[in-house]
Amino acid sequence: MKKLTFPAPNAGSEILGLGHAQPQRVMDNHELENMMDTSDAWIRQRTGIVTRHIAGEDESAKDLAITAARMALEDSGVAAEQIDLVIVATTTAVERTPNTAGRVAQALGLGTGEQGPGVIDVNTACSGFEYALGLADQSIRTGSAKYALVIGSETLSKATDWTDRSTAVLTADGAGAMVIGATDEPRIGPVVWGSKGDLADAVLISPPSNKFWQNGREVLRWALKDAERHARAAVQAAGLEMEDIEVLLSHQANLRIIEPLAQALGLAEKVVMTDVIESGNTSAASVPLGYSKWWHAGKIPSDVPALLFGFGGGFTYAGMVAMTPRKAHSAGTDSL
Repeated sequence: MKKLTFPAPNAGSEILGLGHAQPQRVMDNHELENMMDTSDAWIRQRTGIVTRHIAGEDESAKDLAITAARMALEDSGVAAEQIDLVIVATTTAVERTPNTAGRVAQALGLGTGEQGPGVIDVNTACSGFEYALGLADQSIRTGSAKYALVIGSETLSKATDWTDRSTAVLTADGAGAMVIGATDEPRIGPVVWGSKGDLADAVLISPPSNKFWQNGREVLRWALKDAERHARAAVQAAGLEMEDIEVLLSHQANLRIIEPLAQALGLAEKVVMTDVIESGNTSAASVPLGYSKWWHAGKIPSDVPALLFGFGGGFTYAGMVAMTPRKAHSAGTDSL
């Protein structure tokens, strides 16, 4: 009996470029004061959010994904034609088919020849980007791809109940993208992922309203009680200790979650991304969006271990350690 044979797999993958996109319209807390019973002081105290970006009527998660993808490709130096896998994490896709990844590939002019890239959409809500990055890394390791474009893109505002102050003060729109490629040494660690079925209904976008709703108390309880354990497992899976981590890139759900998590992990004195303050909660887009913004602003050092961790609807969670890009960032210096 013949046995299956496989091409030699790649040792691992690495981040080659980052990109992001946000709608032009900025909504501050004072605008929300005119829409519901809330205040700038209350929102800052409960969430840490000051501003958020809101998509226009004709602006979709697909559009933001395409813009972020083009920026990431330019940053990476990888030609679009070299991409053989596109994965988009989103809960707010407009079309059921073709999927958003397929639309991104189409916009980039891919797939017009005999063979185009694999295109996958991932819907695990706020942990979606980490799921997508894990799948892309594994595809490269096994030889199914050499270069992958991984994107998180959301227009949560279109699923927001603007009369519900418990959720409306959180949601926002944006996209973040990453180009990763094969390398001789692993620079993205194994993904540690999972779900908690008894919390599946804690975060919903479901009929008949199809509006975002969450049991904020349950989500906060899980984040304060269990997130640390799973984040530590991701660091352990990469063969590192927590003191090796230089950057924390966690889901930008709420400053009241990000800061306690950083403290619990012993990373409060390291680089802790807090893009939620100016970008709000963008679900699957929050980690790559903030990562790209901070990278290009020179706030993140090159070639150091960073912990990426997301959690949310489903109830899902996922994380991994990934080395920041080897090259110097756009600001031209690694100092903060």
